[in-house]
Amino acid sequence: MSERRVSLDDLGAWLVKGNADRVDLAARFRRDPRVESWCVRPGYRARLMRPGQPVVLWASGSRGQLPYGVWGVGRIAAPPVVDGDGGWSVPLDLTVLDEPDRVPRRRLRADARLGGLEVLRQPQAANPSYLTVAQFAALRDHLPPH
Repeated sequence: MSERRVSLDDLGAWLVKGNADRVDLAARFRRDPRVESWCVRPGYRARLMRPGQPVVLWASGSRGQLPYGVWGVGRIAAPPVVDGDGGWSVPLDLTVLDEPDRVPRRRLRADARLGGLEVLRQPQAANPSYLTVAQFAALRDHLPPH
C-alpha cells in the first residue's frame, strides 16, 4: 500500500507517534507533560511542517494496560531541524493531556469519521502521519474543551 500524498489544502493536523514499548512514555510524561521536540523522518511531509500548524501526539505499544491513542495536542513551534545525530526533529509546543482526557484508540476506531486514520491503517509508518481537516474536526469532538 502506498503512502497517501499529503496536501496542505486538506491537512487538519500532523500526527507524531511514540512507542511506549521502547520508552516509558507514561513515566516520562508524569515527570514533565511538556513536549518541545519530536523526531520526524526527512522527506516531503517534514518539509510541509510549518509553525502554528496543529499537531497530535499518538502513543502506541503492545502493553494492554495503557489506553494508547491520542495523548496530546499542540502546535508546530518551528520548522523541522537536523539534530546533532543527523536525524530530523520538529520543535513543538505541546502538552500531554491528563490521563482521563486522553483519547484511546478503541474510541477512535468506534467513530466512523475516524476509522480511516492513517495511524490506524498504517501503524508502523514513519513520523509524521497526518489527519485531514474532517478527521481533526472529528477528533476535537473527543477532546476536552480548551
